[in-house]
Amino acid sequence: MAHLELKNITVRFGGLYALSELSFSINTGEVLGLIGPNGAGKTTIFNVLTGVYKATEGDVIFEGESILGKRPYQIFSKGVARTFQNIRLFPKMTAIENAMVARHCRSNKGVIGALLKTKSQKNEEASIREKGFQALEFMGVEKFADTVSSNLSYGIQRRLEIARALASEPKVILLDEPAAGMNPSESSELMKYIAKISQVGIDVLLVEHDMKVVMGVCSRIVCVDHGVKIAEGTPQEIQKNPQVIEAYLGQPAA
Repeated sequence: MAHLELKNITVRFGGLYALSELSFSINTGEVLGLIGPNGAGKTTIFNVLTGVYKATEGDVIFEGESILGKRPYQIFSKGVARTFQNIRLFPKMTAIENAMVARHCRSNKGVIGALLKTKSQKNEEASIREKGFQALEFMGVEKFADTVSSNLSYGIQRRLEIARALASEPKVILLDEPAAGMNPSESSELMKYIAKISQVGIDVLLVEHDMKVVMGVCSRIVCVDHGVKIAEGTPQEIQKNPQVIEAYLGQPAA
């Protein structure tokens, strides 16, 4: 069953088509890979799904309801979280504080409760910290909980950013090149965590240029080029697809 679905999405910037009648779905319980050459439209897709861009035509359906035109915080609260190509942690906050920030969409106490330091507000803050720490544990970075994020290694920062997204208790998580800049050892470790995310019932949409990661964790792959879907199938089917090979190599397959 489709959990998140794009229906004939078109995005135009002036006369330029960034996406053209693009359709695909993320099925419940899967890791879906989204690949394509640079400039293919992958980040634009993420921005449409999270409300940063509004599609010119088409619709985005999440759990049977259109989320097209909703604001990013509304989509985030519904259960669609993301990471970014460039790490966007709060550099002066500790790891646990970064994870706690993501819990704002699950909190109920407002400014008055915080100012008066009511018992219910204190209980909620304790719960936020606990949930944040659980997300750190899930991604194997709990020992860095009290370390300022800017002092962490690159690979740990990458996993912390995923932990922060997981702290919001998403139903779908969009990972934008999470293995970028990682060495082979770090990439292999990351693959285990991505598989683990799917195993606990969170759907994953993965954009990644490291084909070892894509082929190793994805059950299905969508390939786009110049804003158009050119192929969809299993990793084995995608590897042999002539259009995919041509898009990456710039020449027809032999």
